[in-house]
Amino acid sequence: EIVGVENASESEVVRGQHSADQSSHRAVLPDAVVWPDSTDQVQEVVRYAARRHIAVVPWGAGTSLEGNPIPLRGGIVIDFQRMNRILAVHVEDFQVTVQPGVLYKDMNKTLSAHGLFFAPDPGANASIGGMIANNAAGTRTPKYGATRDNVLALEVVLADGSAIRTGSRTVKQSAGYDLTHLFTGSEGTLGLITEATLRLVPIPEHFCAALAAFDTVAQAADAVFGIIGSGIRPAAIELMDTAAIRYINSDLGIELPEKPHLIMEYDGASEATLQTELDLVEEICRSAGNASFTAGVGRAERDRLWEGRHHLFEAMLRQHPGETYLITDVCVPISAYPEIATFASDLMAELGLRGAVFGHAGDGNLHTIVFSGEEDSSKSAQLQDFNRRVILHALALEGTCSGEHGVGIGKQSFLPWEVGARTYAFMGRLKRFFDPDDILNPGKIVNS
Repeated sequence: EIVGVENASESEVVRGQHSADQSSHRAVLPDAVVWPDSTDQVQEVVRYAARRHIAVVPWGAGTSLEGNPIPLRGGIVIDFQRMNRILAVHVEDFQVTVQPGVLYKDMNKTLSAHGLFFAPDPGANASIGGMIANNAAGTRTPKYGATRDNVLALEVVLADGSAIRTGSRTVKQSAGYDLTHLFTGSEGTLGLITEATLRLVPIPEHFCAALAAFDTVAQAADAVFGIIGSGIRPAAIELMDTAAIRYINSDLGIELPEKPHLIMEYDGASEATLQTELDLVEEICRSAGNASFTAGVGRAERDRLWEGRHHLFEAMLRQHPGETYLITDVCVPISAYPEIATFASDLMAELGLRGAVFGHAGDGNLHTIVFSGEEDSSKSAQLQDFNRRVILHALALEGTCSGEHGVGIGKQSFLPWEVGARTYAFMGRLKRFFDPDDILNPGKIVNS
């Protein structure tokens, strides 16, 4: 009655499509799926659920990697696909106001007509609501920041069905508590995002891509530390080990040397500025033991390289059909990046695991994907042990268990280790304050 018969479903096929994200966590069927087209409808659905103590789980594009939108207690999945409108483009202020179902790549295609773009790049064509809920980051974080750094204001529906607005369209604000950033990264556990105002940046006039190959992961990671430590801020700098290069070579027909690589991109106001930066970057890479350095990669080849990086996960899945996999997502201070990258690479070799080491190196974010046989329980346990050891090493380096994928299901047990028992308990109190009946995406982040 609230959303219309055609916009609600209890069919097993539809429920199955909303039972799992792109992680390897076990799927759980919701009881129903609805597609609202307005904040008013979202409010009515939440009120309906609140009166009956039914779980409510927000759904964007389902591209998350930690089980973040899996409806662990069934209930109602609210799919924001129909709330996909760009409400206003404030060209003069470099801002856009959108509904949560707008897809990242589609939005940037529209914004390009105004010479603007939303900088955080998760790789996948994620929904903006999902990016905000997970505080997505991606390749451009070193220069432009994560999603949290680019959200100015939100409209949020709370657990009782009421709606509030947070933040403003001003770039600076010191009025009251910073609720905008509290909801950003909360994975739908405190409220459902129904509108967002985002900071945009001009599309750079000049850019240049560069490739640097090394003999070891340690050398590549040392170069990253040197580049960031020099004060240069690349638009993107990605580390890929030999295995990762092998995967994208095979998948896209690229013929890069099978060595650890840094894929870098720089943008600036002039070609002269870019050339000065690239000369310094090459010198730093040479000092770190660089085997080859190629600057001025053409647009077509640059696009293929980024396509390969963005689709590395899918390329790996295609080459390991039916196998269990596990993804790590640690982040450390940039001075500790060489140590965590080397540790993960050496540990993978020590345990004889198949997979790859890669990451958004410019902000200290390291990923690995490791695989085990479909029926091999001992190997699956080994994956979990590998994940635990990488996370604990990152925490020992004053890092985090999750750089950009969120806590979801997979990182929940590590959160108390990272933040401490008292802070974790306080997070639980926050959850109970905002959601006393525990109906909003229950079972995620904290056990309330």
